Amino acid sequence: MQMNIPPRGTMRLTRRGKLVLAVAGAVLAGTAVAVPLLTVHNTPREVAKPVTLVVPEGERSGQIYDAVDKALKLPPGSTRKSVGKAGLKLPGEAEGNPEGYLFPATYPVPKGATPESMLRSMVDTANQKFSAAPVAAGAQQNPMNLYQTVTVASIVQAEADTKADMGKVARVVLNRLQRGMPLQMDSTLNYALNRSTVNTSTDDTRIESPYNSYQRMGLPPTPIDSPGEDAMAAALNPPPGDWLYFVTVKPGDTRFTADYAQHMRNVAEFNARHQPKTQSPGATAPRTPAASPGR
Repeated sequence: MQMNIPPRGTMRLTRRGKLVLAVAGAVLAGTAVAVPLLTVHNTPREVAKPVTLVVPEGERSGQIYDAVDKALKLPPGSTRKSVGKAGLKLPGEAEGNPEGYLFPATYPVPKGATPESMLRSMVDTANQKFSAAPVAAGAQQNPMNLYQTVTVASIVQAEADTKADMGKVARVVLNRLQRGMPLQMDSTLNYALNRSTVNTSTDDTRIESPYNSYQRMGLPPTPIDSPGEDAMAAALNPPPGDWLYFVTVKPGDTRFTADYAQHMRNVAEFNARHQPKTQSPGATAPRTPAASPGR
């Protein structure tokens, strides 16, 4: 996802210039002619807007590092290299990885900003948001710790097609965890493969990665993006429901169910819609029979 980052400008003080052309007089044909003063006012220059960095919801840390590099006009990879020396206040479970804690918001980029200062602002904002009273109260009612809740929220952020779907997606995640089922989320595979797509192949589900939630039980080891407040609220207080499967058949049409047979009918409709037109039916398997509940 590309980030619309306002170009870095230079603050300039504007001044009103004043040009005075004075002609004392002239003699033409022996007659004195009075010439009035001519005053010209320069048009004031437009004041440059403050430089800001916008971190959208659902951005991964790698995308955010690249955006900071561009905002600060640094060589690619500069921000990534600075993570270890930024002194970020992360939970112990993160093991120094700020994924999930680079909170989505709009940040000022003051003169003299560094990658370390920008990353600290994001992590400090996350800690403030996550320690707020509603979040803290929800975390106390949840069997998971805060870091695990952020991880669930990051999956919700990646998987939910709409804000209205977030709570149901969170409930599916929790239901599957409670039943000892693998999550089977395409979003975690996309994270492992550093891509974003709705098409998951059989080969994709066989990759060796701790983020392969088709083969690994439980949550991935870290969040997979930067969840926003709505995703966090959904992870903390999902609605009641027995849903175990979901698939976004088309934009705005996500179908949740606890019935596997019904889910497979929904998946078949998804596959029919996403089958390449130039490809013969059955030439590939966009999804395995035990398709991901995610979109």
